[in-house]
Amino acid sequence: MRIIITGATGFLGGVLARRLLAQGDDVIALGRDRVKLASLEALDARTHAFDLSATAKPPGLAADAIVHCAALSSPWGARAAFHAANVIGTQNAIKLARDAGARRFVHISTPSIYFRFRDQVGVREDAELPAPVNAYAQTKREAERLVIGASGLDPIILRPRGLYGPGDTTLLPRLINAARTRALPLMNEGRAATDLTFITDVADAAHAALIAPGALEQRIFNISGGEALNVTQVADRAAARANVSVRWRRMPPAFVLAFARLSEALCARLPHRPEPPITAYGAALFAFTQTLNIEAAAKHLGWTPKVKFDEGLALTFAGAGA
Repeated sequence: MRIIITGATGFLGGVLARRLLAQGDDVIALGRDRVKLASLEALDARTHAFDLSATAKPPGLAADAIVHCAALSSPWGARAAFHAANVIGTQNAIKLARDAGARRFVHISTPSIYFRFRDQVGVREDAELPAPVNAYAQTKREAERLVIGASGLDPIILRPRGLYGPGDTTLLPRLINAARTRALPLMNEGRAATDLTFITDVADAAHAALIAPGALEQRIFNISGGEALNVTQVADRAAARANVSVRWRRMPPAFVLAFARLSEALCARLPHRPEPPITAYGAALFAFTQTLNIEAAAKHLGWTPKVKFDEGLALTFAGAGA
């Protein structure tokens, strides 16, 4: 297949590009990091330095499919930046796919659109969506509407939870840095659980979406490692790999959430809008269980996760597995 990957210089986009190149697909890699593009070019990818939030597009591309990985993913930031990256960027990706003659559009979304300030166990794709918790969730939800409404592109939307692995600069590094600098909040006796996903499992899910038949009964799929992991255990195991000892401090959830919201309000008024020490969304991840039901991906895409957390953690800190 000839496949365009947007955000190919990002975490998932880079792993997916290498996976497809290794199996002989013709990859057209789009991204903003010229050094990372050069490394993909050395593997025989065709590359274009390109920002999808801009209106210009690389000329003369033809492809069978597109995987839209490019996005701004962060618990904090200006809504205008999220809108440009996630909404305008998706509009331009749809136009790019049509101009290229693509017959399949795989969109990487997020389960953050399900988020509520309470326990949610085994959330399914057809769950009623709450008001968005932040600008990231809001703009990714808007992007999903654009993709589902794009006629003629045979869309599939993936909602992968908690990507980690070699090259991760966000999830585990942020957690370990927080543990290194301060005590972490222990709320509800540490009962909160989540499910994480090793990066190669997400790349495999994207490949499964690329080759899935056109007559699918379902178009949106949860993706996760399939393990309900206690948040305290995730932090303790990851920090131990980095030789960091986690300090836990028992705190009432209402107090931590109130402090987080106050911090957000203050930081929003400061010059340059610095990220607060903790966001309400970040605090809630330590207070409430949030896990996904992934049965639909197995049924319709033939995909199931392969890498358990302990194995994924070992691969992450060994710098292997991608």
